[in-house]
Amino acid sequence: MHFDSFSDFLAMGGYASYVWSSYGISMAALIWILVSSLRTKRQLAAEIKNKMAREKRIKEAEKLENTL
Repeated sequence: MHFDSFSDFLAMGGYASYVWSSYGISMAALIWILVSSLRTKRQLAAEIKNKMAREKRIKEAEKLENTL
């Protein structure tokens, strides 16, 4: 599609509200997915770290129990 000026491009032949709102909604959805994925990754990493620390404490407690 060919536009004569930048303002014609922004107007999108009279359909600007539909075109730009769809771009905006799509971009918002992609950003939401990205933020949600990063937050989930951070939570999972923290859970794994806590679980590994717990297992280490359990093993150390078992060693102490065996020496008594």
